[in-house]
Amino acid sequence: MNRATKSQTASDLLNPAPHGDGGDPGQPDPAEGASREEDHGPEANARLTASTAVVLFVLLAAEGVTILRIRALLTPHVFIGMLLVPPVLLKMGSTIWRFARYYQGDTAYRRKGPPLAILRLIGPVVVVLTLAVFATGIALLLGPRSWRSQMLLLHKASFIVWLAAMAVHVLGHLLDTARLAPRDWLRRTRRQVDGAGARQWAIAASLALGLILAVIVVPRVGPWLIIGHRGHRL
Repeated sequence: MNRATKSQTASDLLNPAPHGDGGDPGQPDPAEGASREEDHGPEANARLTASTAVVLFVLLAAEGVTILRIRALLTPHVFIGMLLVPPVLLKMGSTIWRFARYYQGDTAYRRKGPPLAILRLIGPVVVVLTLAVFATGIALLLGPRSWRSQMLLLHKASFIVWLAAMAVHVLGHLLDTARLAPRDWLRRTRRQVDGAGARQWAIAASLALGLILAVIVVPRVGPWLIIGHRGHRL
């Protein structure tokens, strides 16, 4: 054994290389594995948010069609609106969870980083306006008659502002949503992050709850249809 080899051997004994950085290639690096597991939280959250966003996009598009002939399509308008409530709350919950984890200093969420500044600014506006649209719509159906004129005005006004804010929100997240939404539904990517089945069940459960809510509330449309036939402007 020459002098250089002896020197290298002594150096290796005194300073063993960590796994994954010149060490035994057959052994995983514990720190690297922990980092990957830690990163799964934001990825799982992003997948849930994106998948739910696609469901909402489809339902909101259908809801938009009913607005074009609101008198004739008032019943499906209310049905779809009630169906939307639980998925909307699910998406809000996943978004607020990311917001909270990031500002609490969670390492993985900090590493992922925040959305663009404009999206961070408009996000709370979208949440407030969404709540306003749904709250005024539900109040129109379930509240006393004395509220109807005011609630109808607020419902229409909040919807117009919500539509503008939502357009910016959707365009800002369009690429991320298109990239992330399919990952829990494709065989080659669903197993990359644990919990794909749970996330799918969460979306399915929100739709099931929305369906139950819609069936319960739709009968309340009857009085509005009568009012519409008497010439009241909807």
